[in-house]
Amino acid sequence: MLSFILRRFLSMIVTLWLIITLTFFLMHAAPGNPFEKEGKGLPDAVAANLNAFYNLDKPLIVQYGLYLKNLVQFDLGPSTASGSDTVNKMIARGFPVSFQLGLVAILFAIVTGIALGVVAALRHNRLIDYVAMVIAVIGISVPSFVLASLLIKYLAVEWKLFPTATWGTWQHVVLPALALAFSPIAIIARLTRTNMLEVLTAEYIETARAKGLSPATIVFKHALRNAILPVVTLLGALIANILTGSFVIEKIFAIPGMGKYFVAGINNRDYSVIMGTTVFYSTLLIFMMFVVDVLYSIIDPRIKFHGKEREG
Repeated sequence: MLSFILRRFLSMIVTLWLIITLTFFLMHAAPGNPFEKEGKGLPDAVAANLNAFYNLDKPLIVQYGLYLKNLVQFDLGPSTASGSDTVNKMIARGFPVSFQLGLVAILFAIVTGIALGVVAALRHNRLIDYVAMVIAVIGISVPSFVLASLLIKYLAVEWKLFPTATWGTWQHVVLPALALAFSPIAIIARLTRTNMLEVLTAEYIETARAKGLSPATIVFKHALRNAILPVVTLLGALIANILTGSFVIEKIFAIPGMGKYFVAGINNRDYSVIMGTTVFYSTLLIFMMFVVDVLYSIIDPRIKFHGKEREG
């Protein structure tokens, strides 16, 4: 297990370095820079001084080296659009909000999706099964920003059940969390249902029934534990989907999270903000993938990590 963790840690470092390098050079490959953007109206001398201050006048490979040097010191640099602010401060302000929204959406998606999948499997080919699968199809088909617009129109504007924008109370969390969680709920529900139907026909389940175990014990202790293993493997991708999707949702609901800074950074060609948010979220998502791998072995003790391969 220790050797597996060390190998995964090294692969995390390499993956993160590749993401940083690719993002850095692709971003600088676009024509212009933050101070040459159309509409800035800066005199040439002022633009030259700003380029020198932010090291944008240096060769690209030198800029890359300086960025990596600052990065290992956990310095993401100053914002080129707001010289008085740093990316570290922006993340410190925005991430707690995005984390709260993402955490609520993830927990809601996992609990609701698994519950729907289990109920649909236990009531196979009955009304509740059909209803759950219709919800799943809608969740997969409808983009989160479309759902967000519908939630605002009906639950906020017409029925006035929840506030339409900003942040502050639990009511502000409900609509954006629903918009973010709906698609993952659908995916988890379909996957849980499919695996539950397969597991419930397994021989060890028949043996448990023959021993006289209660239906609840069979479902929750024996069947569900194996049925959710594929769901665990998807958690990394689902978390990535929720976190990246939150950029758009935060913009729609005017939430002061990371999405606000990321979108503003793209519009302003703010290199530091674009790189900083990319590095931050990449680190978070790569770490979550690592946690999922470890959780997989904890949920199913039959899975062991030996040498260079994982055996189940």
